[in-house]
Amino acid sequence: MGDRRSPGPPAHPANPPPERQRRWPALGVGLVAAFMTLLDVSIVNVAVPSMERALGATPSDLQWVLSGYALTFGLVLVPAGRFGDAHGRRTAFVVGIALFTITSAAAGLAPSPGWLVAARLLQGAAAGVVNPQVTGLIQELFQGPERARPFGILGATIGISTAVGPLLGGVLIHLGGVEHGWRWVFFVNVPVGVLAVVLGWRLLPHRPAGRADHRRLDPVGVLLLGTGVLLVLLPLVQEHWRDPAKWLLVPAGLIALGAFAAWERRYARRQEPLFDLRLLGVRSYGLGALIALVYFGGFTAIFFIFTLYLQNGLGYSALVAGLAITPFALGSAAASAVGGRIVNRYGRPLVAIGLLTVVVGLLAVVLAVGRVPAGVPVPWWTAAPLLLAGLGSGLVIAPNQTLTLAQVPVGQAGSGAGMLQTGQRIGAAAGIAAVGTVFFSSLAASGGDWSIAFRRSLLLASGVIALALIAALADIVRR
Repeated sequence: MGDRRSPGPPAHPANPPPERQRRWPALGVGLVAAFMTLLDVSIVNVAVPSMERALGATPSDLQWVLSGYALTFGLVLVPAGRFGDAHGRRTAFVVGIALFTITSAAAGLAPSPGWLVAARLLQGAAAGVVNPQVTGLIQELFQGPERARPFGILGATIGISTAVGPLLGGVLIHLGGVEHGWRWVFFVNVPVGVLAVVLGWRLLPHRPAGRADHRRLDPVGVLLLGTGVLLVLLPLVQEHWRDPAKWLLVPAGLIALGAFAAWERRYARRQEPLFDLRLLGVRSYGLGALIALVYFGGFTAIFFIFTLYLQNGLGYSALVAGLAITPFALGSAAASAVGGRIVNRYGRPLVAIGLLTVVVGLLAVVLAVGRVPAGVPVPWWTAAPLLLAGLGSGLVIAPNQTLTLAQVPVGQAGSGAGMLQTGQRIGAAAGIAAVGTVFFSSLAASGGDWSIAFRRSLLLASGVIALALIAALADIVRR
C-alpha cells in the first residue's frame, strides 16, 4: 500500500482523461456557438429598416424575419437536446452549426423577402439544435460545484449576446452601408461557423460516457410538444394577424401540451421519455424554469421597444441605437462574471437581488426618458439606469441557469436544458407581443408621442420582471 497516492494529486493527474484535458477548449467552442446563435435573436432588430428598403419587404415579411427565427428555435430545442443525450453531443453540435452557417449565408444572399424568411426559419431550427448541446456539455464534463463557473459563463453569454446584438448590428450596417450593411449581419456568422465546425468535431466528446446510443427518440412526444409550442407561439409572433380568432390557437396549444404531459407520464413506464416530467418536481429546476420564462418575457422586449423608440421615433441611426444599449451589456457582463462565482454561496437570494435591481433600473429609465432636457441626447440620459439594470440582469441569468440545472442528471442534461430554453423562447415571444401591443396602442392613443409609448410599454416589461421577483421571494420565504 506504500504506492497509494495522497488525496491531492487525483484532481490534477499526470495523464488526465482526454475529455478532461479538452473540456475548457471544448466549452469555449460551445460558448462561441451559443453566442452566435443567440446573437441572431436581437441583432436583426436594427437591420429591419434597411431590409425593408432593400427588398421591398412588407410588415408581415419583417415580422416573420424577426419572430420566425424564435419560433423554429423553440420548436426543436427539446428534441435536439434528447438526440444529444442519446447519440452524443458532437454529432448534433456539428450538424447544427453547419446548417446554421449555410442558412446564414443564404439569408445574407437573399434576393427577395420570401427567400429571407425561409432562410431565417431554417437558421432558427439550426440554432435550436446547437444550444442544448452546450448546456449538456457542461453537465457532462463538469461535476458538482465546479459547474458553477461554466454555467456562470454560459449565463453571461446568453445575457450579453442578447444585449450586444443591436450594437453589433448597428456597427455592421454602418460599415457596410445602409443598402447592403444588413447582409453583413448574416455574413459575419459564416467564418465563425466554419471554425466552430472544425474545432467542434475535434474537441467535443463523441457520446456521453457510459451511455448507449440506441435509445428511441419518442416520436409521439416530439409531435405533441412541437404542436403545442407551435400553436402557443404562432399567434404571439405573428402580430399582423388582426383576426381575434387567432388567440384560439393558444388554448389549443395548451391542450396539446397537456396531452404531451399525459403521454410522457405513460411513456416513462416503458421507455425513457422525451422529457422526464419528474424534473419539474425538483424544486431548483421547476422554480428556475418559471423564473426564466417570466424574466425573458420582460427582458427581451426591452431591446425591441428601445430600438423602435430611438430609430423610428427619434431618428437615430442604427449605430447610435446600438451604442445606447451598450451600458446594459457592459453591466450584464461585469455582474455575470461575479454572479457565476458566488451563486453557490448565496443561492436564490442572489437571483432575487438581481431581479430587484433590474426592476429599479428600468423604472429609473422610465423616469429619465420623461425628464430629458431639451437638446440632450436620450442615450446619454438613459446610460446610467441601463447600466444598473444590466448589473441586475447579470445576477439573474447566469446564477439562475446554474441553480436550475444543478441537480439535472447528466443523461437528461440536453432535454432538460432544451425545455428550459423552450420556456425562455415562449416567454420572449409572449413578452414582445404583449409589450409591443402596448407600445403601438399607446403610440396611436397619444397621437404619435413616442416617449409616452416607450414609457408605458417599459412599465409593462418592468411589471413582468417583478412577477419573476415575486416567485423568487416566495421560494426564499418558504425556505
